[in-house]
Amino acid sequence: MKPNQSNVDLQSLRSVKHKSDSDKESVLPKPESEEQDPFGDESQAGVKYKTMAWWQAGMIMIAETISLGILALPKALAVLGLVPGLLAIFGVGTISTYTAYTIGQFKCRHVQVHSMADAGDILIGRVGRTTLDVAQLIFFVMVMGSHILTFSIMMNVLTEHSSCTIIFSVVGLLASFLLTLPRRLERLSHISSVSFVSIVGAVLTGMIGVTLVKQGPVHVPAFSPSPKVHDACLAIANIIFAYAGHVAFFTLFSELKELQDFPKALALLQMSEMVLYTVAAIVIYAYVGPTVNSPALNSAGQLFRKISYAIAIPTIVIGGVVNAHVAVKFIYVRVFRGTNSMHSQSLMARLVWAAICAVLWILSWIIAQGIPIFNDVLGLASSLFASWFSFGLPGLFWLYLNRSCWFLTRRQRVLFCFNIFLVFLGFLICIVGLYSSIRSIFHNLRESVGGGSFSCADNSLY
Repeated sequence: MKPNQSNVDLQSLRSVKHKSDSDKESVLPKPESEEQDPFGDESQAGVKYKTMAWWQAGMIMIAETISLGILALPKALAVLGLVPGLLAIFGVGTISTYTAYTIGQFKCRHVQVHSMADAGDILIGRVGRTTLDVAQLIFFVMVMGSHILTFSIMMNVLTEHSSCTIIFSVVGLLASFLLTLPRRLERLSHISSVSFVSIVGAVLTGMIGVTLVKQGPVHVPAFSPSPKVHDACLAIANIIFAYAGHVAFFTLFSELKELQDFPKALALLQMSEMVLYTVAAIVIYAYVGPTVNSPALNSAGQLFRKISYAIAIPTIVIGGVVNAHVAVKFIYVRVFRGTNSMHSQSLMARLVWAAICAVLWILSWIIAQGIPIFNDVLGLASSLFASWFSFGLPGLFWLYLNRSCWFLTRRQRVLFCFNIFLVFLGFLICIVGLYSSIRSIFHNLRESVGGGSFSCADNSLY
């Protein structure tokens, strides 16, 4: 009797232990890479990152996205024609809204994602991470370079080329470097509001300038004569660049207090840019016509051109700073993720951040001096990377998120076809736009348009 009882007791204990172990396994935290966001538990952290309200994220997204692209849209209308150009602006804006929302959904499903490279790792492993590591860094450096280039153009306009253009670009480099030193995006939200007011004020001043300088609206046909293929591709690439903030969205959403608020920030961005892009492009193109310059502020007449550029100083600088911050944060998080240095306020942590800032800004300065044509910088960046970040990759994100139910309902089948189209569209824009951009760059460098590479010439004349 007792041995039998002991056996029963032993079996019961084993059963209880096995159940206890199973319960324990079910409540044990998963590895950090599987379930935790990039910054982990910040309750005791020295530097807290997840501090942004949705409107702060929205203002940073506006500063990052609207700052430079709007200045190329009137020229895009001149190349494509009024109706095709407006359809392109609306079409790209609508699609970019959908793809940005898909990025937010992917982030909510995989909270550990902090960058496109993290998402690439989920899609196809180490190859995806490595490829997007390189791609997004190159893209950020090129965008930063375009801001330095615009800063040098602005200084040449305001001072009437009182000094060497290289000196002006160095001044822009130093100012941008200093503003990139804070490690939290929340710190940038306030100056991002200034950036938004700045670009709106500059564009409004430019629109007032062209209406006063010109005798009245010129005749602009609804459909222009068929442009050359590479000119049309470059114009479309510039429209894409105007909406090309997607590469930074994972990083921005990671620092929201409430991740579920990302649609509010996205709505603020998309409504602002679509209205501003459409109004500015129509008014400036209608008064200037096919001879409109890019950036468009160059068409506002000498006085209003100076006033517009003076008002645009904050957005010229801050737009580049936001992109630089996201690039630096990407490297910093990649190196220190899961360590105490992530939230440290030590001198070493600050020096590492500053060193990364310095390296990226110097590289961007080389880009600004090596390709001194505004349209070419925008077109090359858009064709190589924005086509994928804004269209192709979000299409792949949707396919991955819904991989078990592609054909479950009619709605899913339609979305499946649409996202396959997005992947194809990203590939097509990349190939065709890259060809057009490279062709334009070689032509302009051969003709020394814009003063050539590393030149003291006045680049505001082109």
